[in-house]
Amino acid sequence: MPAPDRVLVTGVTGYVGGRLVPALLNAGRHVRCLARDVRKLDARTWRRDSRVDVVQADLAEPDGLAEHLRGCSAAYYLVHSMDATGKAYAERDRALSESFAKAAAEAELGRIIYLGGLGETREGLSEHLQSRRDVETCLASTGVPVTAFRAAMIIGSGSASFEILRYLVERLPVMITPAWVKTESQPVAIADVLHWLVRCLDVPETTGQTLEIGGPDAVPYLELMRIMAEELKLPRRIIVPVPVMTPRLSSGWISLVTPVSYRIARPLTEGLRNRVVVTNSLAQDLMPHNAFGVRDSIRRALERIGRSDVETRWSAAGTIPGDPEWAGGTVFKDERTVEIDAPAPAVFAAVCRIGGGNGWYAADFLWRIRGWMDTLVGGPGLRRGRRHPELVEFGEALDFWRVVGIERDRSLKLRAEMRLPGVAMLHFDLTPQPDPERTTLTMTARFRPKGLLGLAYWYSVLPLHHIVFSGMLRGIQRTAENAATRDAKPRSA
Repeated sequence: MPAPDRVLVTGVTGYVGGRLVPALLNAGRHVRCLARDVRKLDARTWRRDSRVDVVQADLAEPDGLAEHLRGCSAAYYLVHSMDATGKAYAERDRALSESFAKAAAEAELGRIIYLGGLGETREGLSEHLQSRRDVETCLASTGVPVTAFRAAMIIGSGSASFEILRYLVERLPVMITPAWVKTESQPVAIADVLHWLVRCLDVPETTGQTLEIGGPDAVPYLELMRIMAEELKLPRRIIVPVPVMTPRLSSGWISLVTPVSYRIARPLTEGLRNRVVVTNSLAQDLMPHNAFGVRDSIRRALERIGRSDVETRWSAAGTIPGDPEWAGGTVFKDERTVEIDAPAPAVFAAVCRIGGGNGWYAADFLWRIRGWMDTLVGGPGLRRGRRHPELVEFGEALDFWRVVGIERDRSLKLRAEMRLPGVAMLHFDLTPQPDPERTTLTMTARFRPKGLLGLAYWYSVLPLHHIVFSGMLRGIQRTAENAATRDAKPRSA
């Protein structure tokens, strides 16, 4: 029996990679997933598919990479630095792609498939787009054929570009914008991107080609804002382009108004200075496809958000720190416990509802004030929200917290990503009682201060803990007990 045709996917915990794997499975492929932290994939239903092989590996550590590539007919390279400011990110991306290319040659890989950015190669190309071109060159440097897809803005629920567009339009009835809002671009729906990425495997003529992909509409960002407002059923937005707003100022404004941080917004806004449209028809010639127009793409994305059906989200990408090393130095601890008349699953579900549009069960105004303060000093604030109103996965953002540990019906660990003079963690631990309808919930806040400022911070917020944390526990208790009561009624009937 011949070996299955297996393809390798990097970046599987990212926005595109996380959606590409199920698309490949639907096409009948066997998939090997390369992830720096495989815990991020625990909640993905496709991980349990017998055709999926998950491997933990870091591209920054090339030893053994060729062995992971061996036996694969192709590999998708979907790795980009999320923190794309300064010069270091471009150097890192080049180093990673060179290392991957060497391993691919050693493994005698059939080809590499890469997704980069559109934009005419000329003077004035943004650093962000130029970095994508450099990665293309590095991937091809060892002789392994590269299929290089180039796309402009990807429209899809949860993408960073789409989130920026949606929040700007939702929150600002009047906008003073940079001149680049008049620059033409050719967006593409995430569904169409996935179609072409999968389809190319069955079209050998795409090997070694550069394929520009986009939807049928080439429009300025100004028009995207107008269409978004219409699809959101909002009044027409007043947009005033001015020539003096730099990418730095634009990025700072975006980070205040939208969930996307300055460091992610900066390269995206710089890229908008360039006209990014499809200049040749090779992709359509080799793989004909009726792509979604801008309006349909936006409508589909908004519908998925309305259904809480966001499969992957930009904020889950990146490195996840583990528990800090608490040994040594001063560590403050605030531990609170409550007995709840509900089984552990009901309590865990109530714990997992914290953050985002659900709020924090108590003193939400204090959380909002803390979020505003964090935003003003360059932190994420509460803008990131959450991907799903009920479900939580390892590595996801919950406002200015990050899920760094999760054990279903047992524990949830959060690490603070707000700007702090120290390291903060928030743990929820569930202990089932002999009576299966009772659970003990322990919430522990830990803080390791940095210097005198850290000490001052802890003692300044300590008086608020009784309001915030005690109120949160009471809210979780109330929600879990109400859920348990509702579940008990059908059984008694």
